[in-house]
Amino acid sequence: MSTTPPPHTTGYFARHIFFCLNERDNGQDCCARHGAQAAFEHCKNLVKQAGLAGPGQVRVNKAGCLDRCAAGPVAVVYPEGTWYSYVDTSDIDEIVESHLKNGKVVERLLTAPELGR
Repeated sequence: MSTTPPPHTTGYFARHIFFCLNERDNGQDCCARHGAQAAFEHCKNLVKQAGLAGPGQVRVNKAGCLDRCAAGPVAVVYPEGTWYSYVDTSDIDEIVESHLKNGKVVERLLTAPELGR
């Protein structure tokens, strides 16, 4: 995994972090049942407070199902394609500080590659 900022691109944002906020009505487990909305809001606030939000920097996005329910709740950072499973706001704090701010992947929060739906 890369520990450096992404190369310069012509894209509007340097990085996107997408939070799965999917909610299933059929009783199946989903990210929404594990505090995904609160994690999204916490991340968005942290990114803004750190001065990382905006063009050329970071965009915090909502997403529907990312098809990794077995690992949920999950978030993915692009352009690196780094998948994270998190438990609480301290995990989100670490992702923002380490990955979004400093370009260093948080190894302990990486989603196991075999975990899908």
